[in-house]
Amino acid sequence: MKQLITIIIFCISCTVFGQKKIHVFVALCDNVNQGIVPVPKSLGNGQSPRTNLYWGALYGMKTHFKRSKDWEFVKTIPSNNPKILERIVFKHKTTNTYLLADAYDGKFIKQTTIDFLQASSGANPTEITVNDQKLSFGGNSNLVAYIGHDGLMEFSLDTKFSPKNTKKRDAIILACISKSYFKPYLRQTGANPLVWSTGLMSPEAYTLKWAIDGWILNESDAEICERAAKAYHKYQKCGMRGASRLLVTGY
Repeated sequence: MKQLITIIIFCISCTVFGQKKIHVFVALCDNVNQGIVPVPKSLGNGQSPRTNLYWGALYGMKTHFKRSKDWEFVKTIPSNNPKILERIVFKHKTTNTYLLADAYDGKFIKQTTIDFLQASSGANPTEITVNDQKLSFGGNSNLVAYIGHDGLMEFSLDTKFSPKNTKKRDAIILACISKSYFKPYLRQTGANPLVWSTGLMSPEAYTLKWAIDGWILNESDAEICERAAKAYHKYQKCGMRGASRLLVTGY
């Protein structure tokens, strides 16, 4: 009996302490409400996750991860937030890593940015239930990511951010010139900038996916960033030198 109890405790410990959580904030591409070079109408409809460039399109967050051999699509979760048009959960197939992704209505890009930065600071935990298991994302995530247009090119934020605890949180920001525009705010949150950009880029999901591959393996920040650059070069054919200058890590 004692041996059985020991085994149960060990299994619970592995489940809890070996668990990693990722929360991805996606500002849907929006021709009308964002200062972007217009894309085809269906891709740039910020109120249609199904066809959106950053969500339902071939290299959008939902489609690309559903097609990945490394991730299992768990379910779609109803959102009580009217700004979030779709919320989905994935589980990594070989590790105890869960990913929550939120598709924000493109006209609410400012709120998407604020919510991402709040989570980066450890605020606003988001609890969901997966197979009778309660998981907490938002500020309780180990890694937070932003995908979309860099709205900070058009607006500034009056919100002040500060770390809510000493827990280490990594951040990935796939948006144009994100290092320059997000840096003042991300510093306030205390999060570690794992991957962000120095120039114009296409924030599609393959870059995030390859970076997460290394993050799950506990690689160094430099190794993870190199994976992101390799992904960008593979899909954009921009050359590794250019991709390595575009995607960087650290302050």
